[in-house]
Amino acid sequence: MHAIDPGPASNRLLAALPRTDFQLLAPQLTTLQLAQGTVLYEAGDEVDEVYFPLSGMVSLVAVMRDGKAIETATVGREGVVGAMSGLGLHISWVRAIAQLPAFASRVSSAQLRKAAASSKPISDLCIQYNEVLLGQARTTAACNALHHIEARFCRWLLQTRDRAESDTINLTQEFLSEMLGVRRTSVTEVASKIQAGGAISYSRGVIKIVDPEALKAMSCECYDTMEDQTSFSGRQPGRPHGGEGASPNGG
Repeated sequence: MHAIDPGPASNRLLAALPRTDFQLLAPQLTTLQLAQGTVLYEAGDEVDEVYFPLSGMVSLVAVMRDGKAIETATVGREGVVGAMSGLGLHISWVRAIAQLPAFASRVSSAQLRKAAASSKPISDLCIQYNEVLLGQARTTAACNALHHIEARFCRWLLQTRDRAESDTINLTQEFLSEMLGVRRTSVTEVASKIQAGGAISYSRGVIKIVDPEALKAMSCECYDTMEDQTSFSGRQPGRPHGGEGASPNGG
């Protein structure tokens, strides 16, 4: 995981914007560090700020009236959280929470709306990434209904590994059980079984992925499906302003 601010071009959507369009946003972007567990919005909140993750991962979680919750989608540096507020007033129907420590570039919804009004690539970004999140939610719903917890657990670990860009993930059993919508005892049983097979080691809230290929073999098809759904990220139309990892100032 990044220990220092990696810069706005670490977000693939921002990096893929044509330079002139990126410059509409650049002066308005501020970078902040998000501690694990930071809530960006609660369900029902008006979205007045938009977050472009630069590292780490944000979970979008559906919350029931009894307080139970389950993850419906995840956003890493390939995406954006709250982008539809760039097209008009937007209410969040999910809780957005930093699942891992993260850096993010933040812009107000009003400033994003102003930029989107004069930039088709920016308005397209808002619409297209919302379609990605809808696709993730649909796949997650099907996965939760049709696949065993072991396969879902492996799929989820692989997704988290990709976004954390690390084989070591700090997550409690309580958090894992909420994300997967299962009991803590089920998480313990499944983690122990996968550990016995040599794919992971798990101790005191720290998961280390030892054999990613073995983990993928135990995962369901939904891991590849979700990766395909997000593969458009970083392919916005027009000439990118410098490519992934490049300085937004052209350095």
